[in-house]
Amino acid sequence: MHCPFCKAPDTRVVDSRLGGDGDQVRRRRECVECNERFTTYETAELNLPRIIKQDGTRQTYDESKLRSGFTKALEKRPVSVDKIEESISHIKHKLLSQGEREVNARTIGDWVMEELQALDHVAYIRFASVYLSFEDVDAFRKTIEKLEQQ
Repeated sequence: MHCPFCKAPDTRVVDSRLGGDGDQVRRRRECVECNERFTTYETAELNLPRIIKQDGTRQTYDESKLRSGFTKALEKRPVSVDKIEESISHIKHKLLSQGEREVNARTIGDWVMEELQALDHVAYIRFASVYLSFEDVDAFRKTIEKLEQQ
């Protein structure tokens, strides 16, 4: 690791600790030339699969789109940001554990439906109305009845 102060090519690690949620290593380093100390953070670089859209196009995974979908469905609902982030984390974990290079957007939509059903039934219906393309009141009614039966 190059020193950010004097650009010397050699530094030594003084201290290492787990940081964040245990998915990051925090290292205190010291330059052997100028003796300045600085902190570095190491995280695993994970390759998320590409998303196959309904029209056949492929896009890179974009967590902000997922977060936006959750936010719209859960607007003005009593669900904490921590719960939303936890749900996004579950979906991201599922994507990584699949081990596939490409995943259908439909699969991710189904996972979002599962998470929303557990979080808030109104948000679930909101999301379902767009995701399942409800065309009339009967579609709403059927989904609500199915939800009540569960």
